[in-house]
Amino acid sequence: MLAQREWSGSAPIVHLVPAISLEANGPLYVARRLCEVLREHGTEVLLATLDWKKMPDSPELLKLFPFGIGPRRLGRSPAMSRWLQAQARGGAIRLLHNHGLWMMPNVYPGRIAKRYNVPYIVSPHGTLSGWAMRSGSSVKRAFWPLVQRPSLAAVTCWHATSEAEYADIRRLGFRQPVAIIPNGVDVLDLAAKRDSDFRTLLFLGRIHPIKGLDLLLPAWRAVQDHFRDWRLVIAGPDSDGYLARMRGLANELKVQRVEFVGPLYGREKWLAYRDADLFVLPSYSENFGIAVAEALAAGTPAIVTRGAPWAELEKKGTGWWIDIGVEPLAACLRQAMAASPEHLANMGRVGREWMQSQFSWAMLGQRMEAVYDWMLAGGPRPIDVVVD
Repeated sequence: MLAQREWSGSAPIVHLVPAISLEANGPLYVARRLCEVLREHGTEVLLATLDWKKMPDSPELLKLFPFGIGPRRLGRSPAMSRWLQAQARGGAIRLLHNHGLWMMPNVYPGRIAKRYNVPYIVSPHGTLSGWAMRSGSSVKRAFWPLVQRPSLAAVTCWHATSEAEYADIRRLGFRQPVAIIPNGVDVLDLAAKRDSDFRTLLFLGRIHPIKGLDLLLPAWRAVQDHFRDWRLVIAGPDSDGYLARMRGLANELKVQRVEFVGPLYGREKWLAYRDADLFVLPSYSENFGIAVAEALAAGTPAIVTRGAPWAELEKKGTGWWIDIGVEPLAACLRQAMAASPEHLANMGRVGREWMQSQFSWAMLGQRMEAVYDWMLAGGPRPIDVVVD
């Protein structure tokens, strides 16, 4: 990829996200990947974000802004605000697409959209779930009514990645149209699994309270003695010191054959998915769960709680969708880990075909472009857009 450059040409669609990284997973990865796909389709796109740290290879669609005075977790950037205002005033922004909430880069576009009548779409990426709205500091509880919610009055259309997220938007009283379009996933060509002394149950994601590791470790403790040919691999970056708490819980429970391997990115991440026999995501709340799609794309069946919108797993025969809790998870692990390698591999093949046919980035990029076109020019409402 080329270095960052100044944008020229016709007015772009400007996406905003508080942070970006070439190694990021989740919403940060989704925002960047969507921009790349739109650009491949010929849509002029710019991704505006904060300059957290120097990247060795910045995508050319990236526009970086410095932090201002204040806590970094707030993401205040007067330079970003001024730039957006100048571009919108001069007619140099065709549409604004904001990813996420709770930081100032997620507030600025709403203010700009309202002032300059710019079409505005917001992808909450799980930030409006009941779990997310209940958790957090007193600062977050004040930020919502005073700063964040007022900026959302300017939304032209919301983007939900699932029916559950659409319900979250309506539950909070927002009545604008909602485009329900899932996240995409890259389906890569992968070599055969590497040989191992153990079969592997994999968790891959942020080490964060929302992910349900406090359920997974006790559930593993309940089944580990019955499946001595299995190991549990926990991969992902620490979030606010929660990794130390989970290591402490593992020691307290005296679990066996559990490996905390840290964050995995790029090729290492995809090799971990491919080498696993089962993937598990025991989350309390997910708007989509990109790791589930990635595991399936790598040919690995998944166990997912009802905190994530993956009911189709069981209908497609490529995994399990279970109640949240230690007992339901332990019961499912007993069933899944007792399955033969051949049976699990067949489930994985079905999942990979499912991802290829319905979750390709090219297809989902076209669906998002149709929403943009409708927001900008009117005409027939796309089938993905719900108005009620």
